Amino acid sequence: MTKPGEVRIIGGVWRRSKLPVLNLPGLRPSGDRLRETLFNWLPHDLSGWRVLDAFAGSGALGLEAASRGATVHLVEREPKAAASLKQVIARLQGASDRVTLIVGDGFAALAGRWDLVLIDPPFEANGFAKALSAAAGAGWIYLEAPAAFEPPAGYRLHRHLKAGAVHAHLFARDN
Repeated sequence: MTKPGEVRIIGGVWRRSKLPVLNLPGLRPSGDRLRETLFNWLPHDLSGWRVLDAFAGSGALGLEAASRGATVHLVEREPKAAASLKQVIARLQGASDRVTLIVGDGFAALAGRWDLVLIDPPFEANGFAKALSAAAGAGWIYLEAPAAFEPPAGYRLHRHLKAGAVHAHLFARDN
C-alpha cells in the first residue's frame, strides 16, 4: 500500500519500489493507471531504448522505463525534487548504471535523439506545444496534459486516454 506522499513502480526489476512525492507546487506524479496504460502501449522490454523524462518530478515515468530496461535521462529543474531523485537513484539497485539525473531545463534536453520522450510538465506552466515542438527528433512522444492535443508535424496519434482531468497521448513518428 502506498501513502499519499509516494507512488510505486508497477513493473520491471524495481516493481513495488516506492518513490517519494514531495509536496511542491505543480508536482503531480503520473498515477498507477496512467503508467500501467502507457507501458502496456509500449513493448514490455525497453532494453536498448534511450528515454528522456523531460520534467521528471517524482521520477515515476522515467524510473518505470528504466525498471523495464531503458537507459533514462531524468531532467528536473527544482532543486528539492532533484535531490530526492538523486537519493532514489542511489537506493534502487543498479539504477546508477542506467539512470542519469540532469538538474536543468527539460525543454533544452528535448532537442536530443531519443527513442521515447516523456512529457509531463506542471499543468500550470502551459508549455505543452513548446515541448511537443522541441521533441520532434524522438521516435515516440508521450504527453500528459489537461486537454487533448493534436500530434506534432511528422507524428500520428498512436493512443489516447482520458483519465479524470488528464489526457494521456502517445504519438508515433510517421514512417
